[in-house]
Amino acid sequence: MKLSDGVEWAAHCVMLLGALPAASRLSGKAMAEFHGVPESYLLKHLKTLTASGILNSAPGPNGGYSLARPAGEISLLDVVDAVEGTRPAFRCTDIRRRGPCAIDDPAAYARPCGINRAMLRAEADYRAALARETMNELIDEFVASVDPRIAALGQEWAEKNIRTIAE
Repeated sequence: MKLSDGVEWAAHCVMLLGALPAASRLSGKAMAEFHGVPESYLLKHLKTLTASGILNSAPGPNGGYSLARPAGEISLLDVVDAVEGTRPAFRCTDIRRRGPCAIDDPAAYARPCGINRAMLRAEADYRAALARETMNELIDEFVASVDPRIAALGQEWAEKNIRTIAE
């Protein structure tokens, strides 16, 4: 299965927002700069994350994006579904009913296609694994393993770019 770059970008933005202090937000422009990605393309995904209830968006000079719920309540599957949609990756067109061996008797195809069943089982396992991965756990894993120099650069950048949400 191939996922779009937008999944990676969206997941990193959700992690970044989840690592910020409470009552903080970042502009889409700042997140595009932080990740070195095109702003226009990233904004499309941030809009999708907002429509999916993962992010909050506020307009204006002090506006920007923040998490709509705690990072521990957002799974990696939530992000993937927001960006890619929820349709199955494999779509069976039942080609076994075509070609020279096809017959015009539905009883000959009483069982669903075995390839379709196997693909749907694999996708169910994949989706279950993504659902178990919360953004909070991914943030914790990052914090525990990040090079201290990178952490210091990130902290310095965040201090310059965080916008505080007025209470």
